[in-house]
Amino acid sequence: MIPRYSRPQMTAIWDPETRFRIWFEIEAHACDAQVQLGIVPKKAAKEIWKKGKWEIARIDEIERETKHDVIAFLTNLAEHVGPSARFVHQGMTSSDVLDTTLAVQLARASDLLLEGLDRLLAALKKRAIEHKYTPTIGRSHAIHAEPTTFGLKLAGYYAEFARARARLVQARAEIATCAISGAVGTFANIDPFVEAYVAKKMGLTPETVSTQVIPRDRHAMFFAVLGVVAASIERLAIEVRHLQRTEVREAEEFFSPGQKGSSAMPHKRNPVLSENLTGLSRIVRAAVAPALENVALWHERDISHSAVERVFAPDATIALDFALHRAAGLVEKWTIYPERMKANLDALGGLVHSQRVMLALTQAGVAREDAYQIVQATAMAIWRAGGDFAASLKADSRVVAKLSHKQIDALFDLGYHTKHVDTVFKRVFGSNTKRKQR
Repeated sequence: MIPRYSRPQMTAIWDPETRFRIWFEIEAHACDAQVQLGIVPKKAAKEIWKKGKWEIARIDEIERETKHDVIAFLTNLAEHVGPSARFVHQGMTSSDVLDTTLAVQLARASDLLLEGLDRLLAALKKRAIEHKYTPTIGRSHAIHAEPTTFGLKLAGYYAEFARARARLVQARAEIATCAISGAVGTFANIDPFVEAYVAKKMGLTPETVSTQVIPRDRHAMFFAVLGVVAASIERLAIEVRHLQRTEVREAEEFFSPGQKGSSAMPHKRNPVLSENLTGLSRIVRAAVAPALENVALWHERDISHSAVERVFAPDATIALDFALHRAAGLVEKWTIYPERMKANLDALGGLVHSQRVMLALTQAGVAREDAYQIVQATAMAIWRAGGDFAASLKADSRVVAKLSHKQIDALFDLGYHTKHVDTVFKRVFGSNTKRKQR
């Protein structure tokens, strides 16, 4: 992933020095375990820890000849360790190192992603409580539907990302497994104790059954979860973009002093952050299909998965990490316009209360289909020519035959639509969400 869309905390997990450090720790811990089994001399294990060094340039040089990255690393390591290096990699295969390393990296990446989710959740909760009773229009098919509150909209996003967090916690647990089981996973040349020992030292759990590799259904699940998180980010981003449209203008991304929206048009205030989030979400979701395809390997293993994971494991985690923090920052500084929300809510002259009128007519004895036709006829006239819905209803003899003017006016009470806001908030946040109703 390019630096523009990367945070150093996440990119550090994937840089070569970190990767080789994890390789070394796996090999050295394996030696320590085999000391306890009487296979490796204690002095040799200590010497491996003490003298263990490597140079990335030298590893690359050796790999150009050997065409094998793990062998290149072990060769360079031996150049520093000396004769005791013969005990390194005892009974192990390359995938024991590579797959366990990937598990460590994905677990560490998960921890950073969880931090990003926590920041986004905190921002959504704060803004939801702030606008708990801020009235706005709910839309379906992008058309005015019925009144809601902006806080309820944000509470929905909070609940969605809370679910995402729970999934990621589970995905982290599922991906964090260690395989030190030898050439085809039989432990023929290495004791299972070594795997358990290394797993504990590296913060992993032993893989239940490995072939030569950790089963790729784990990785598929992990990246599928990342894809769902990315999809939720895009859903939030699209809402930001829609609300910032000139014709809507109910909310907009923070526009800082000195910021420029267009090189040609000085008036522009574009939703560039949320548009960027839409793009980043596509990058993350692009990893899902290849991860699923990686599940089906030949027999005990092939390397068809390898190149794919070397590309999308860093790219997907780095992109999602950046997107989560960008989304959190956007929500934290999101500029909200309650007055504009109220203006849009009233823009159709009260048509958004049409369901209440129809239901009131049915309660007064009118058949539902007849009530629907009466209300729709008045509503469509106002839709085309404008006007006051309540006044038009009062002028309709069919309506006033069943409802008094006072009863009609009561049907346009905005509070009717917000009476259960607190119920929803308690479901989402618990009881500590007090906010004075406007």
